[in-house]
Amino acid sequence: MSTDTVKPSVLFVCVHNAGRSQMGAAFLSHLAGDRIEVRSAGSAPADRVNPAVVEAMAEVGVDISAESPKVLTVDAVRASDVVITMGCGDACPYFPGKRYLDWALQDPAGQGVEAVRPIRDEIRRRIRDLIAELDAASPLG
Repeated sequence: MSTDTVKPSVLFVCVHNAGRSQMGAAFLSHLAGDRIEVRSAGSAPADRVNPAVVEAMAEVGVDISAESPKVLTVDAVRASDVVITMGCGDACPYFPGKRYLDWALQDPAGQGVEAVRPIRDEIRRRIRDLIAELDAASPLG
């Protein structure tokens, strides 16, 4: 693959970058490999990724134990083709020309792994649909 090949880039944003956005980014990286550039961030990042989220992802073979929440920057939004918000509301910067998707998903904060599993599974389903859309739109597709 040449270095000038343009890959689509996706940014996942939630408030704490400790649950939903981490799962979205991990699934997209895991399922799409290096075909899509992936970022995640939070408008008010937590100190660490939710342990129940780490456990739920490990159950499906995706290790996010080394991830840490990152602060949302204007540059991250500017560098992304698709911005997927997961409950950050007005804290997400808006740039014309970007594709925004708002995924209304339950917040896993303070929940046990049993409550995180259905959220994880819904995110995985949406990620598979997103990959299919991005692959179909890609000139490499």
